[in-house]
Amino acid sequence: MSQIVHNMLKSIFKVSHNTLTDTGLLILRLASGALMLTHGIPKLLNFNAIAESGQFLPVLGSATLGLSLAIFAEVLMSLFLMAGLFTRLSVIPLIITMLVAAFVAHAGDPFSSKEPALLYLIPYLALLFSGPGKFSLDFYISRLLNRK
Repeated sequence: MSQIVHNMLKSIFKVSHNTLTDTGLLILRLASGALMLTHGIPKLLNFNAIAESGQFLPVLGSATLGLSLAIFAEVLMSLFLMAGLFTRLSVIPLIITMLVAAFVAHAGDPFSSKEPALLYLIPYLALLFSGPGKFSLDFYISRLLNRK
């Protein structure tokens, strides 16, 4: 593995080492991931009905693509987030999904309709900057990368 790729991976998997902070980050990851699953799993289970209804925001002219991207973020990336796997990368689709929900899908709606997406956005942004903490798979990957 080249030194550039190795250094890039080390920066992606860099985590903190304070037990109280790490416990807080674990709670934040588990709670925000689990709560987002309550939005993503129903979309996954009702995929065809939602896609055919035409009520989902189209991406590149396709409501099915928009729905698929939302499910990818809300289900798969939430699971990665809960496990603390590729945390900084996994919150990026979640951040984009929440920004789209708040400012595009609910653009003309009152603030109360934007608020849930904005409330999810906050922990995702915090985790983007802080990383997952030591109670994560990223921490163990980081330890493996630092042994070399």
